[in-house]
Amino acid sequence: MRRAKLDLVVRHARLSSVAQEVPGAIAGTDADLVDIGVSDGRIVRVDAGLPPGARELDAGGRLVLPGLVDTHLHLDKSRVADRCAQREGTLAEAIRETAVAKAAFTEEDIYERGRQTLEGCVLQGTTRVRTHVEVDPAVGLRGVDAITRLAADYAWAVDVQLCVFAQEGMTDSDETDRLVVTALERGVPVIGGAPYADVDPPGQLDRIFELARRYDVDIDLHLDFGDTPEGMQLEDVCARTVAQGWAGRVTVGHVTQLSLVDPGRYAALCELAVSAGVAMTVLPATDLFLMGRAVEHSKPRGLTSLTGMLERGGVCSLASNNILNAFTPFGDGSLVRMANLYANVAHVGTRDGLAMCLDMVTTRAARLLRADDYGIRPGAPADLVCLDATSDADAVARLAPAAWAVKDGHPTFRRELPVLTRPVAHA
Repeated sequence: MRRAKLDLVVRHARLSSVAQEVPGAIAGTDADLVDIGVSDGRIVRVDAGLPPGARELDAGGRLVLPGLVDTHLHLDKSRVADRCAQREGTLAEAIRETAVAKAAFTEEDIYERGRQTLEGCVLQGTTRVRTHVEVDPAVGLRGVDAITRLAADYAWAVDVQLCVFAQEGMTDSDETDRLVVTALERGVPVIGGAPYADVDPPGQLDRIFELARRYDVDIDLHLDFGDTPEGMQLEDVCARTVAQGWAGRVTVGHVTQLSLVDPGRYAALCELAVSAGVAMTVLPATDLFLMGRAVEHSKPRGLTSLTGMLERGGVCSLASNNILNAFTPFGDGSLVRMANLYANVAHVGTRDGLAMCLDMVTTRAARLLRADDYGIRPGAPADLVCLDATSDADAVARLAPAAWAVKDGHPTFRRELPVLTRPVAHA
C-alpha cells in the first residue's frame, strides 16, 4: 500500500545535542543532518532522505529546535515603562509605580500591550509561555480576561499558560483572595505569589499551598527577591512542597538572595531544592537591573548561578520576566538573549556550558512546565523553530536569530536573514 504524502518535510535540519533530556527524543551531533516529516500537525518521521512532502522547508544545516519555552513572563503589565517613573530603579519603586498605572488598565489596553509583546516572543522563536497575571482590587480580573482571550486568539502560534498571583500582597485583602479563587475556579492552572511583598509572608504561603491543593494546580512563586540573604523562605517552601506531596509542581523564581549566601549554604540549599522537587527560574534582565541599587562599591551581580541546581539534576529555566516596564525597561522577547546574558554574568563559556544555557530555555524549561509532549520525535507536536546557528553553543554565543517557525505543522513566521551585497566586478 502506498504511503500518503507527508504534509510537511523539513530538510537538512541540525538537531540539538542535548535533546536526549526528553525521553524518546532524537539527539543530533554537529555532523548529522536529518529531515523531519509532519502529518496532521504531528511529527511522524525523523530521518535522512525522506520522500517529498506537500510543503517543504529547508533548514540549510541550521539548528532546529522544538520551540523556545518562556516559563516566566508578565504579558499583562508589559510595555508600560512610559507610564512609570524611574527615579530609584528599585523593586519597591517598580511595585509602587506599577500599582498606580494598573488602576487605569482596561481589558483592551491589557490585550493590546500583551498582543504586541506576545507577537515579539513568537518572532523570536517562542512556542510556549507561562505568563503571570495579577489580580487585586485595582485591576480586578481584567488581566485574566484579557490574557485568556489573547491566549485563545494566538493558539495558532504559541501555547500560553496563565498563572494567577497577587503582586502587592494577599493576606491583608479579602477581595484579592476572592479574585485569586475566582481565577482558579475559571480554570487557571497555576497559582503564584510574592511572599516578600506581603505583610504576612508565611501566611501567604499557607494560603497558596492550600489553594493549590484544593484546585489541584501547580505553584510558581516570586521568592527571595532581595539584596541581602536575611529572611529567605526557600527552605520553608521546600518543606511545604514535601509535606504536601507537590514535588515537581513547585517553581521559585528570581531567588536573588541565594546568590549572596556562602558556598556551603548555597550548596545545601540547592541540594534541598532538588531533593524536594522544587524547580528554579532565573530572570537575568530583571534580576540584574533591580538588584544592588543601594550598593555604591563592589556591587553584587544580583543574579543566582544555577550551577548548583544543574549539577544535582535539578529542573531550571531562564526566562524573560518583564518587558518594557518599571521592572525591566527593555527587552524584545528573545530567550536566546536571556541565555546569552546569563552566560556572560554567570561566567559560562565552555561549549557544554553554553549548550546548557540553551537547554534552560528549551528542554529543561519544558520540563518545568511539565510539557511531556515537547521534543522532536515521532508523535510530538510539530512545533519547530529554526535558529541561524550550527549548534546549541553557537546559538547562545552569537545570539542567533530565528529564521522561521511552524506550530502544529503550520508556518507562523519567516525572517529573511541578511546577505552581503558584494560589489560587482567590472571587466
